Amino acid sequence: MTLPYDRPDPLTPPPEYAALRETTPVAQVKTPGGGPAWLVTSYDAVADILADRRFGLAPPGTAHPGNDTLFQDGEAHGRLRRLVSKAFGPRGIEALRDRVERLADDHVAAIARGGPPAELVAEVAGPVSIAAISELLGVEIADREHFQAVAVGAGGVDFVFGGEEEMARGAQAWEKLLAYAATLAEARREDPGDDLLSSLITVRDAEDGRLSDGELVAMAATIVSAGYLSARNAISAAVLRLLREGHLATAPERLGATVEEVLRLQSGQTGEPFPRFAQTDVELAGTRIQAGDLVLVRLEAAHRDPRHFADPDAFVPERTSSPSLVFGHGVHYCLGAPLAHLEVAAVIGALARQLPGLRLAGTAESVEWVRDGVDAGPKALHVTW
Repeated sequence: MTLPYDRPDPLTPPPEYAALRETTPVAQVKTPGGGPAWLVTSYDAVADILADRRFGLAPPGTAHPGNDTLFQDGEAHGRLRRLVSKAFGPRGIEALRDRVERLADDHVAAIARGGPPAELVAEVAGPVSIAAISELLGVEIADREHFQAVAVGAGGVDFVFGGEEEMARGAQAWEKLLAYAATLAEARREDPGDDLLSSLITVRDAEDGRLSDGELVAMAATIVSAGYLSARNAISAAVLRLLREGHLATAPERLGATVEEVLRLQSGQTGEPFPRFAQTDVELAGTRIQAGDLVLVRLEAAHRDPRHFADPDAFVPERTSSPSLVFGHGVHYCLGAPLAHLEVAAVIGALARQLPGLRLAGTAESVEWVRDGVDAGPKALHVTW
């Protein structure tokens, strides 16, 4: 079995996931490049892998893949996460709520004034997500167009299965982003504000010390690359699903639950966790995995596991079931989860309030999707009302 499997439509998982989940939840497959891997499709096995430190982001015995970023294993990751968590807490994200909601309201109001049709990726999802990251890091409004160009370049590379040419292009784009982040960090040192980057500069701990210059720059670059495109894709795909299934107009009645459910359903399509490598021999769901083996988890399979989600393919806000794994599980749980949730909710709420008659200008099946690294989303989303 060679990945990727074909999809019935952009919003529906490959049927092979359900079949494997019932018979072989840990199955041997080939990656697009032809290499061997284990594909994991059951909720229990996926949750176990994401929480088990015997599965790491790099093969055993190799250098961590992220250098100064959170994309590494062990105590180096733990130290960075503890420091960043001090600045990247719920209180800081909550302080952005009014600004993000106002951004969403303003962009939706702008397309409403312009009249139909409109294109939501370029006119709403993209601008709101880049503005939210800009607010978080203290990027000046006049510099946001350049900031967006750098972010798009660094985020549009498949670092997992990309070829040599794509990897080289990605390395160049990442260097540009690091250079920009270094300039931004220097500006915040000279003129601190109430943004996250200023907090990261000053945060310190008696045991963990403080972020080095390299760690600070890498952290800012990681926040940009992980936050902008992922949020843009999540917003666009969420709106697409709600419009296709007729749930947008009722979303404000139970906005938080609607966001949770739409993220559960589209997880995997708009982003899978990074691949893991077994650090030692491990038995998982009755299957022996050897040290060094590549392991791929599939959230959209796990989130449709009927053992944990009744009627798993249905859109059921406020369902009582197992917690979703949308933002990970365990030590690598996404620190940006509250901000992503806030952005998706702000745009859905603004569209439902201001344009309750919004509908797709074409069919959901005709929407073209683009993949950015381990993330994917609609290239454009044409709507009318």
